Amino acid sequence: MNSSPLVPVASDGPGFPRWTETLRNHRQVVIRPITPLDKAAEREFIEGLSTEARHFRFLGAVRSPSDAMIDKLTRIDHVHDVAFAAVAADDAGERFVGVSRYGTDADGRSCECAVTISDGWQGHGLGTILMGHLIDVARARGIETMYSMDSAENTRMHDLAKALGFHTRPDPDDATQVIHQLALQD
Repeated sequence: MNSSPLVPVASDGPGFPRWTETLRNHRQVVIRPITPLDKAAEREFIEGLSTEARHFRFLGAVRSPSDAMIDKLTRIDHVHDVAFAAVAADDAGERFVGVSRYGTDADGRSCECAVTISDGWQGHGLGTILMGHLIDVARARGIETMYSMDSAENTRMHDLAKALGFHTRPDPDDATQVIHQLALQD
């Protein structure tokens, strides 16, 4: 994995930071913050996911996201919420091939995260790269704990979480889910 230096996300806005990454299959992506201008790209990304991938991302049946959902996913305050898109160039221009995000809890000490990779881009290290940038930004901001609530059947997320040092436990409120949790500060 080749990565440019970490530049913490600040209140400077969505034009910052950007990383160019090379995946294990030698394809390149640009990792950048999601902005309100990305509504069409976010919709296309979600609608292009397999049924299983959409189910794992939203823990339910989402076929076509509503305008309100797209608005929520692209209006990021970049202080309490962070969202990165992995963007790849193709014949039609640029498209999202992965997304990672976190939102802080009310106390600001913990955050819930999510990562989703397009089906054709899975297995090449993109999830690890996106989560790595998300973890670095959360640590730099002093967030103490990052967690993710996922389907117990989502073995790819389980493997990714384990590789990144997350600890996994059953969700006490839902036997079909697990909670992956990572301590971010020493």
